[in-house]
Amino acid sequence: MSLQPTAIELVNRARADLRMGLPVVLVDGQAAGLAIAAEALTATRLGDLRGLGGPLILTITAHRAATLRARAYDGDLARVQVPHGVTPAWIAAVADPADDLAMPMKGPLMTAREGSAALHRGALALVKSAQLLPAALVLEHGPADALAQAQGLTRLDLSAIEAAVARGNTLHPVIDARLPMAAAQAGRVHVFRPEDGGVEHYAIEIGQPDRTAPVLARLHSACFTGDVLGSLKCDCGAQLQGALARMGAEGSGVLLYLNQEGRGIGMANKMRAYSLQDQGFDTVEANHRLGFEDDERDFRIGAALLRRMGFCRARLLTNNPGKVNMLAANGIEVVERVPLRVGETAENRAYLATKAAKSGHLL
Repeated sequence: MSLQPTAIELVNRARADLRMGLPVVLVDGQAAGLAIAAEALTATRLGDLRGLGGPLILTITAHRAATLRARAYDGDLARVQVPHGVTPAWIAAVADPADDLAMPMKGPLMTAREGSAALHRGALALVKSAQLLPAALVLEHGPADALAQAQGLTRLDLSAIEAAVARGNTLHPVIDARLPMAAAQAGRVHVFRPEDGGVEHYAIEIGQPDRTAPVLARLHSACFTGDVLGSLKCDCGAQLQGALARMGAEGSGVLLYLNQEGRGIGMANKMRAYSLQDQGFDTVEANHRLGFEDDERDFRIGAALLRRMGFCRARLLTNNPGKVNMLAANGIEVVERVPLRVGETAENRAYLATKAAKSGHLL
């Protein structure tokens, strides 16, 4: 019997370490290094890393690099050389766009073009999955295994990160219970837990949908500000209530409530994006300045949930053709796209226009 953690369990441990400002050891074949989240870096940790010797690299995404006019020789990321003597404040200024307009000059930023970027790519994937700013300080270090053991650091092979992403789409039912709702008395909530130990997702079943017929379905990403607070900046709350009302009127349906806040970047980063929008950037530009893609959500989770519940065909309540395409690519036939045009306000009109123009939403 072995009580040693599995690769998936080590990934979750590494996510927690990064959120607390602790470095993790990343290994890729013979290469190894330490990675720490830029936003959690302290002066003490920075000094400890410098004490180990070797060049420090601040890894940022290509989107963030484009904002800073830094060359992304690796295509999807840029390896910024950290000058000697800089403080965590300098690193934070490169990683976080909050003060870009107030302090536009941060360079010139010298970026590496030689050698492998595998460790740096793994570090970025890990900090993203921890819902931190997509920026990581990486120190390549030869005897990383010995360092991990001596310092009690989490050691993680890059292949484990890839496995964790794949296993995140494997969902197991936890419990389901009856829940009468305003939209329908015949409501039932199913809770599913991903195999990678990540956040749970919910399926709200209205009535008793026929498993042999296309189900009226909605993939709804969690939006605390819209769903709970009634935010006027988006149409999420109106879409949630509109979808449930439509299912209630038809007598059956399934709403998948996916915990992918802020298009998959998390609540803190979503608020960072909102702050940038207050500076005049649209929703896509704000995401890019932070270093994220337009949309970081994984709709394969929705397809997996529908299959798990016994559905293979759907009438999908959405304005987003991307959801239709993703479901189709993952085994769910979408026989009809049902428009859900609700919730337009004076405050979100520009936001909706951006979704239509840049994200292809049919509004």
